[in-house]
Amino acid sequence: MGEQRPYTIAEIAAMTGFSKQTVTRLFEREPGVLILARPEQKHKRGYRSIRIPRHIYERVVRKLTV
Repeated sequence: MGEQRPYTIAEIAAMTGFSKQTVTRLFEREPGVLILARPEQKHKRGYRSIRIPRHIYERVVRKLTV
């Protein structure tokens, strides 16, 4: 059985009812979260994409509900 693909911020926001900004704050500093970034360049803005593996999502939700 293979690994499941990680969740996006938008997917978790839809599942939990939290805003995308709240989901980002909850997960961006969690160990194991995947953050893909491109720094700002002269004529291009920076970009950051966050992916949350299922086991990390479940761990954080458990912490919030205890």
